[in-house]
Amino acid sequence: MNKADISTVARLLITCPDGPGIVAAVATFLKDHGANITDLDQHSTDPLGGTFFMRLEFQTPQLDLSSKRLEQKFNEDVGKPFKMDWRIHYAANLKKMAIFVSKYDHALLEILWRWSRHELAIKIPFIISNHPDLQQAADHFKVPFHYIPVTDKAQAESQMLALCQDIDGIILARYMQILSEDFVNHFPNRIINIHHSFLPAFVGANPYQQAYDKGVKLIGATAHYVTKDLDMGPIIAQDVVRVSHRLSAQKIRVLGQYVERTVLARAIKSHVEDRIIVDGNKTIVFDLE
Repeated sequence: MNKADISTVARLLITCPDGPGIVAAVATFLKDHGANITDLDQHSTDPLGGTFFMRLEFQTPQLDLSSKRLEQKFNEDVGKPFKMDWRIHYAANLKKMAIFVSKYDHALLEILWRWSRHELAIKIPFIISNHPDLQQAADHFKVPFHYIPVTDKAQAESQMLALCQDIDGIILARYMQILSEDFVNHFPNRIINIHHSFLPAFVGANPYQQAYDKGVKLIGATAHYVTKDLDMGPIIAQDVVRVSHRLSAQKIRVLGQYVERTVLARAIKSHVEDRIIVDGNKTIVFDLE
């Protein structure tokens, strides 16, 4: 989806107690103010006393109010009466997503390739790495590259935070450092990590060797939001691939890295297209097309 396709799209995300009339009230409000609804998805945890989630896309050219006034009116007429936690995103305002990476290049190159083909509707203001190895890849895609070694963690994170003052989120494309709780707290549900397994299996170093030694028949990857609890944040996307006893640890690694990069790309796309609602330590992810 290119910028021309999304220039008139707005996305409304809603969480509220379930009950009758929610969809009708939202649709009527938008219709009365000139919006054309082009996509709608919803989910309820329980039709009797559950929580209701909705994602809705609408077209903005015929709106009879400014975006600010529309949001004020929506809150007064619909949001408050239905006790909604809601937000509207305007798709033309591309999210600025910084990328953190170490030495592995597979996840970074997948992101940069999809971004260069307009498959990921984001802005990439810069790449941060604790190693200089991927400078050439950044240069090839004309993305600023900042080498920040982590010899003093507090000092390194201070430099990183200074660079990240004006961004919307962070992608950890196999960044092999644990971010401090203080750093993570600056970006709640806005740091996406890719983990080399179906969490919590095979945590720690050399997961593909662990998988090989265990003789597993499936390997996978998990993309999740980062929280203060290591690798325990809300899961966004997962996938698996079959392996057999015939594969070496190196071949398993190649397959695993393929799954990692595709799962991460899917998670980023869901995030930047406002398809995710975080509910405690779980996510509601409205399907991609």
